[in-house]
Amino acid sequence: MKAEEFDFYLPEELIAQYPLEKRDEARLMVVDKKTGQIKHKIFKDIIDYFQPGDCLVLNDTRVIPARLLGVKEGTGGKMEFLLLKRIDKDSWEILVKPGKRAKVGSRFVFGNGELVGEIKSIGEEGSRIVEFQYEGIFEEVLDKLGQMPLPPYIKEKLENKEMYQTVYSKEQGSAAAPTAGLHFTEELLNKIRDIGVNVVFLTLHVGLGTFRPVKVENIEDHNMHSEYYNMSKETADIINKTKENGKKVIAVGTTSSRTLETIGDENGRVKEQSGWTNIFIYPGYKFKIVDELITNFHLPQSTLIMLVSALEGKELIMKAYNEAVKDKYRFFSFGDAMLLK
Repeated sequence: MKAEEFDFYLPEELIAQYPLEKRDEARLMVVDKKTGQIKHKIFKDIIDYFQPGDCLVLNDTRVIPARLLGVKEGTGGKMEFLLLKRIDKDSWEILVKPGKRAKVGSRFVFGNGELVGEIKSIGEEGSRIVEFQYEGIFEEVLDKLGQMPLPPYIKEKLENKEMYQTVYSKEQGSAAAPTAGLHFTEELLNKIRDIGVNVVFLTLHVGLGTFRPVKVENIEDHNMHSEYYNMSKETADIINKTKENGKKVIAVGTTSSRTLETIGDENGRVKEQSGWTNIFIYPGYKFKIVDELITNFHLPQSTLIMLVSALEGKELIMKAYNEAVKDKYRFFSFGDAMLLK
């Protein structure tokens, strides 16, 4: 299967630069694979598509201020670090800009010297492994010096950092938000609970590999990035009970979907588990756990549009995306949402 099959024309003005003031008033496109129907709603209407006993699965990861601006020790040359993945207590995999300054052994200073990073090795696709030196607690130093790592297609400054966090974010560790979850408010989640839907949480720390386009011609040759996940026994038990009762498991976001499908077995059951996943879901994949998916509109030729095509069918997804462009839906992280039934 060719990557170009997942391409579509997207006018730049449809890339959302700001979050909506009221999270749950984004537009919602409802796509039904059984009928092929496409309906246009408002996000808070999503409650109309849930039944008592269904299970809504949310990713409670929290974005860290992963963008660090500093200078090279000795020369003062400017440098940007983007934290991707924690290797151990003081070591991280990072992206650097400009890369030519980040040779092995180079040291970089952030703030007034509160944080110093030394490049230890060069990783895959130009990433670096850095070891940090600091006093105190790393998270507190990072909170003071770091900036929110908004995706490169968002050019505007975000005034309120919490708008790039879900209202239920808890577990620190993501380099990007699980953006489908940005549409939920506490009020909407409580209404969903009140009708008898089980709302459960898992964790997958989102890496920036999520946003990278597939650069190989045949998508089967693509090397997927790996991300850390965790599922509790409580969440696993509720999901299993939902399946046993013939009710729906509705994943919020591709991150929740990838975690569920990583853990799920051939009998459609999950268990308490943590680890690293590099699962790549594209058309031909048979879903074991996920029945329905709430997601945003994704980048052309990305692994995310391939995942939603696996669930809903490529033809229907491309039809839906073209209709979204025609109807001027807002795209990507701060954009509108889809419910894939």
